[in-house]
Amino acid sequence: MTPEGKVKKKVGELLKRYEAYYFFPAMGAFGRAGVSDIIGCYRGYFFAVECKAGKGKTTAIQEAEIEKIRKAGGKAFVINETNIDLLETYLKEHHG
Repeated sequence: MTPEGKVKKKVGELLKRYEAYYFFPAMGAFGRAGVSDIIGCYRGYFFAVECKAGKGKTTAIQEAEIEKIRKAGGKAFVINETNIDLLETYLKEHHG
């Protein structure tokens, strides 16, 4: 498993634990460039997660998508091995 794959797995495990709705968008001929790795909803709140390994950086296209999500009132995260607690804090804040 790639380092980024490990981050995606940890994020998926966290989202399962909170019983959040989420999916990994399929990329392909009909996909849109820059879409985050994970799209989800928790307790009525839309979120997107871009997973990176180490000091991996988002691309300009990914940043543009993240900005669109934020402007629409959603929450967007860039998560790596060291900051997954940001996502967990968000989920805890909206739990019950």
